[in-house]
Amino acid sequence: MANSTLPVIQALRDTAHRLATQAPYQWGHMGSCNCGHLAQTITKLTKGEIHARAMQRYGDWERQLIDYCPTSGLPIDTTIDEMLALGFTRTDLTHLERLSDPTIRAAIPFERRDALRHNQRDDVVLYLRTWATLLENHLLAGIQLPELLPAPAAVLAK
Repeated sequence: MANSTLPVIQALRDTAHRLATQAPYQWGHMGSCNCGHLAQTITKLTKGEIHARAMQRYGDWERQLIDYCPTSGLPIDTTIDEMLALGFTRTDLTHLERLSDPTIRAAIPFERRDALRHNQRDDVVLYLRTWATLLENHLLAGIQLPELLPAPAAVLAK
């Protein structure tokens, strides 16, 4: 699963927020689908720019991720490079496009889990928010705070 870092968590939350509040969503469009929206957040490219990059090679996001080559020089591979550099994996992105990561799906309430559809905006928002929460919980679980000593009595008396 993606790295449990603040930038990754923020990218997921920002993407979910944008999808929930305003952004046009179209699952069949390489720049407006699940991965396309995350790519917009990370790269700051428009949906049209991402779509144009993707159309220089055959296939949907899954095919693009299979054919990804960091030295190809293709613009879509540069887009994928940025997503990977932030802390996502190719497997994460493949799962995002189909909302299929078993760990994320297991964290979604049962009544929504079985009806989750990869091409429905509200389901994508739920998946992104759940993923961000899982990563956030993992990050917080790894934080060790130093043991605090009681304040000296002279400081407390003031």
